[in-house]
Amino acid sequence: MRRRLLPLLATIAALHPALRAADTPAPADMILVSGGTFRHAGSTFHDAGVTLSDFYIGRHEVTQQQWVEVMGDNPSHFKGDTLPVDSVSWYDCIEYCNRRSLREGLRPYYTIDKSTRDPGNENELDELRWTVTTHPDADGYRLPTEAEWEYAAGGGQASRGHLYSGSDTIDAVAWFWQNSGDTALTGLWSWPAVERNRGRTHPVGTKAPNELGLHDMSGNVREWCWDWIGEPARGIADPQGPARGPARVWKGGGWMGGDFCCEPAFRAAFEPHGRGNDQGFRVCRSR
Repeated sequence: MRRRLLPLLATIAALHPALRAADTPAPADMILVSGGTFRHAGSTFHDAGVTLSDFYIGRHEVTQQQWVEVMGDNPSHFKGDTLPVDSVSWYDCIEYCNRRSLREGLRPYYTIDKSTRDPGNENELDELRWTVTTHPDADGYRLPTEAEWEYAAGGGQASRGHLYSGSDTIDAVAWFWQNSGDTALTGLWSWPAVERNRGRTHPVGTKAPNELGLHDMSGNVREWCWDWIGEPARGIADPQGPARGPARVWKGGGWMGGDFCCEPAFRAAFEPHGRGNDQGFRVCRSR
């Protein structure tokens, strides 16, 4: 009887999504985010009828050690193996995702055509303007969409509605302009004050995680997303953002940014070829 029961249970588990999700381990240093609708009331997408499928997202921002292992160089202004990589463009991150996928025996999520200018790129000053196409059925690494990033930062289905990613107290979860330097700053934001205070990035994972176990989704470095900046999606599943635009979305604030930039719903954008010492990313994988 036992021999008959075990194959039956295996078949049921293979067919049932909930059981299959429980039995499938997340990739190393990544967390499985269960899909659904937005529970965080402060989210851009909360009342927009947007739903998401399950996906994996990095527990931490990509570190300099991880970058060097894949790319062979270190463009970061602030140096340290456990610091998030900084000073990377959107295009740099796309290349990293493909190279890491190949390194780990995964199918690359992107096709990069450096010889064709992207017709969707409206930024005439962009130095690169590569055409990048996606393969949704690929298991390789990729950038999160804006909706995925915001959903994960807000805690997904485990959301407690915090102001920042994981807490209502910013110092508990974020490196930002007031606490990223030698001493705590007060008053209004001032770049000379941040510079004199030696503001900088900090090792990933040294602040408390959010409800899903994700670190630094508020502060440390701003994080690139896939989307062109534009009107947020409404009433669709797994939105990819507009088909064209002048700049790509970044989320999460950074070591030199204000507290409001660290709120999950805050959205801004930067030209895809742009690099800054507060600009980094984390990776996703489709499930």
